[in-house]
Amino acid sequence: MKKEFKDILIVGFALFSSFFGAGNVIFPPYLGLESGTNWLISFIFYYMADIGLALIAIFSMLKTGSDVDGMTSRLGKIPGMIFTSIIVLCIGPLVAIPRTAATTYEMAVVPITGLSGNMVSVITIVAYFALILILCIKESSVIDIVGKFLTPALFAGLLVLIIKGIVSPIGTIAEMQLENSLIINSIASGYQTMDVLAALIFGVMIVKTVTAKGYEDKKQKNKIIGLSSIVAGIGLLVVYGGLSYLGATASLIYPKDINRSVLILNIIEQILGQAGIVILGIVVALACITTAVALVGASGTYFERLSKGKLSYKTIVIGTCVLSAAIATIGLDAIISVAGPILSIVYPAALTIIILSLFGNRIKNDNIYKGAAIGALVVSFIETGSAQGLGMEFIYNLPLSQYGFGWVLPAVVCGLIGSLIKPGQGGYRGKEVPSEAN
Repeated sequence: MKKEFKDILIVGFALFSSFFGAGNVIFPPYLGLESGTNWLISFIFYYMADIGLALIAIFSMLKTGSDVDGMTSRLGKIPGMIFTSIIVLCIGPLVAIPRTAATTYEMAVVPITGLSGNMVSVITIVAYFALILILCIKESSVIDIVGKFLTPALFAGLLVLIIKGIVSPIGTIAEMQLENSLIINSIASGYQTMDVLAALIFGVMIVKTVTAKGYEDKKQKNKIIGLSSIVAGIGLLVVYGGLSYLGATASLIYPKDINRSVLILNIIEQILGQAGIVILGIVVALACITTAVALVGASGTYFERLSKGKLSYKTIVIGTCVLSAAIATIGLDAIISVAGPILSIVYPAALTIIILSLFGNRIKNDNIYKGAAIGALVVSFIETGSAQGLGMEFIYNLPLSQYGFGWVLPAVVCGLIGSLIKPGQGGYRGKEVPSEAN
């Protein structure tokens, strides 16, 4: 029992570390800033769209006994491969990896050194990805050491910040009206963390970790992962909720157009002074490095397997670092702005697959998956286009569209239509989650 409890804490901490990317620090405070007295409602929708859905993704994988390839394969071999590749690109070189570099520059290099500008940004990004490349191509114990001690340090530091901010708030929370746009922004920010997509990739690693600790029985394995998920969820609830509240206390101090990273840095400086800025900058930089290494490695492994070895892991890693470095130069807020429309299109289809996978063993007709995913994808395309000023406002007449879930009904309807189409030969053949440790 003692061993189980210890392993639950260790795996729970690993899950916390996987979900809590350093870039996630910037979203909750900004939501608190723009929601004022409604910060708790804003936080709840953010948390549900982020960690709530990410944990559902992990449970879906456990329920079906399939990895992400197995889950998306029910769309068909080619569509499944394309969709999985899009997911890996989103959590890889197109959005998540460049964001770690931009976050390091804006939250570590600039505040600690006082240096800024295009030249400093480029030098930082080049040096950053040179280090990532070295750590990915040649395994180093540095990552294990940093990963083991970094997350407790990050959690403890943020906890001190939150408690101090609650005891001595920096300002009065602004009175604000609750608007639908606030809920939509909260959900969109939850999407921006990309934890749901990351869970599809890192979930397999968690399963393998638990198996390596000697838990071979499926029921026992699921118990450990389930309780570990609760541990991670509670930790993230405390941190994200606290940061949202701190942002709300700054709602009468800073304008809504303030840079997200500047906001959290200013809040920290007001609460803990310059020492807090330095400590957070160092911890955030190390957190970004460990996150980037994991994501670059995952991208390299996936695309090497996809190309059946025609593209070597080393070649893909180099290409990933070069592409990520180029994108990182546009800056953190620009990356977030560009990522918004992309994730708004990808997420509904991904969530549809995840939810259906919870009942995957009972769904024998893959056309249900195909129809539901197409319905979600088409509506998300139209909604995203409309949000970008391309017209098509009729889409907002759909139920739940005011909350960003207009895709739900079309996904259900198209899934039902798919159920009426006779399944192809072969049926469901999901890929099992690997059970052996690396």
